[in-house]
Amino acid sequence: MSVEALSGPRHEPSSGGPAKELIVMLHGLGADGQDLIGLAPYFAKALPNAAIVSPNAHQPCDMAPMGRQWFSLQSRDQDLILDGVRKATPIIDDYIAKEMAHYNLSADRVLVMGFSQGAMMTYHLGFRQKNPFAGMMCYSGMLVASDLLNDELTSKSPVLAIHGDADEVVPSEALPAAVKVMTEHEIPVYQQMISQLGHGIDENGIKMGVGFALETLGYNPSDGD
Repeated sequence: MSVEALSGPRHEPSSGGPAKELIVMLHGLGADGQDLIGLAPYFAKALPNAAIVSPNAHQPCDMAPMGRQWFSLQSRDQDLILDGVRKATPIIDDYIAKEMAHYNLSADRVLVMGFSQGAMMTYHLGFRQKNPFAGMMCYSGMLVASDLLNDELTSKSPVLAIHGDADEVVPSEALPAAVKVMTEHEIPVYQQMISQLGHGIDENGIKMGVGFALETLGYNPSDGD
């Protein structure tokens, strides 16, 4: 069975040289790749040799006249959500594999970042890799069907999990719930609940993401200052 190919905006290494790292950004429901690629300059400043890609999800959003989705959220039935996540995973995996091959990079030089629905995808696919990513950055997300990790966990990439305590879309309780499960499975996790932040990524979250990226890729976090 053929896998649907993704495409979207990209930010080539600002150094002008070959990519030494790859950052994959997965957007949320009703957005597209343009939504997160706007964060690329912040990461590129600290990581001038990083290629940054932000694919458009493979489905048109079924809850809005514009935008894309990784899976439908018209129903909040957890079995349907899990089914949607599972169907989207090989599509994103294929995209990441092709980007890794394009830049001739191994998984330990790859960071996957997701926001909201994109964070749900990041959690799911990241913990099921054959070779661990350098790290995963999950903003305003949720760990879907966490009990499945008992049998399906194959990769323990370090995770940065960030949520706003005023999130009106994904309840802030999703953060401690995910952290509890990751801790039980001995997955390195750095968490931050940001005061008075709604469903979004603020300057503090960006700074923490840049610091996390530098650290997991083996650089001095002070390089990002």
